[in-house]
Amino acid sequence: MRNAHRAYKPDYMLLTVTGLLVLAGLLIMASASPVLSSNKFGQAYYFLTRQTLGVGIGAVCFVVGYFAPYKIWRKLMLPFLILSSVLMVLAILPSTGLKLKGASRWIDLGPITVQPAEFMKIAFIGYLAVWLANRKREVAKFKTGFLPFLVMMGFVSIFFILQKDIGTLGVLAISSLLLFFIGGARIHQVAILIVVGLLAVGLFAYLEPYRVDRLKVFLNPGSDKQGAGYQITQALIAIGSGGPFGRGFGLSQQKFRYLPEATGDSIFAVFGEEFGFIGSVALMAMFVLFFWRGFRTAIRAPDPFGRNLAAGVTLLITTQAFINIAAITGLLPLTGIPLSFISYGSSALITNLAATGILLNISKYAR
Repeated sequence: MRNAHRAYKPDYMLLTVTGLLVLAGLLIMASASPVLSSNKFGQAYYFLTRQTLGVGIGAVCFVVGYFAPYKIWRKLMLPFLILSSVLMVLAILPSTGLKLKGASRWIDLGPITVQPAEFMKIAFIGYLAVWLANRKREVAKFKTGFLPFLVMMGFVSIFFILQKDIGTLGVLAISSLLLFFIGGARIHQVAILIVVGLLAVGLFAYLEPYRVDRLKVFLNPGSDKQGAGYQITQALIAIGSGGPFGRGFGLSQQKFRYLPEATGDSIFAVFGEEFGFIGSVALMAMFVLFFWRGFRTAIRAPDPFGRNLAAGVTLLITTQAFINIAAITGLLPLTGIPLSFISYGSSALITNLAATGILLNISKYAR
């Protein structure tokens, strides 16, 4: 058995698939964004330039996460969670937050905007990894496990609810619940939390009419093709138009003012139109491979904190990816969450790369 304190080679397969996902994101961004960039900013490659800058900053954060021994993050997760909470509050305040489409999710810093929710996701999962590692057998008990987890989840949820970012909250809630189970929770505790979560989803849908409309369109896709069902209708047209092999790079037709959010949560539809069924399957296979190698690292991690952190990072990235793909292909209601490593958004890209760097550092110590 290897010495738990000695570093070995990292998981090169995980490193490779991460690089391929980032490259795939830049490639499809170069195709999907010029029209929207020109219309909004008068520059054909505005989005691509910003995304490339995000890759550069993310690469620096990735290197830090990769070379810093993962155990140092154990003491830093609580301060990181507190800082993320402060940033979430700043995003809500009118004086510092930026409100777009009725949602207050960004901090306006002049030339750049920051989305604190992306930092909060990593911070909470990291703190949860520490908490579970410290509790061990206490996790399965009501007073020392279930109740504190419910309180923590409720506290963090308030920020996302105030920001009207229920999609991101859903990703975090699912990832946290799965990590809670991995950390030692009992199956009946998980079942209770699932019921609570479903009731909360129903309540949020009832309070916001557009969410009710999304659910109706999901149940009956052809009910409102020019209204609430417009985005999913155009997305399915794009994916169907790709056929087995795709129209070819740069040849998507739906990105020309037909498909809403072509650089955001709909980017998989553009990818499917240009690279076809085979390309789409290849992209999904990369996320499956990421999931496998991430959990392989978690299983082989030398201590509970490393195991929990590796599992949490893997769950966050892949859960979001598969919810996005399922929503844009009509298997789930539209959520508005981006596709990991692929969709436009520097905050998400930077945090995902930083977290993956930490995941690869854990892989160097895996038995």
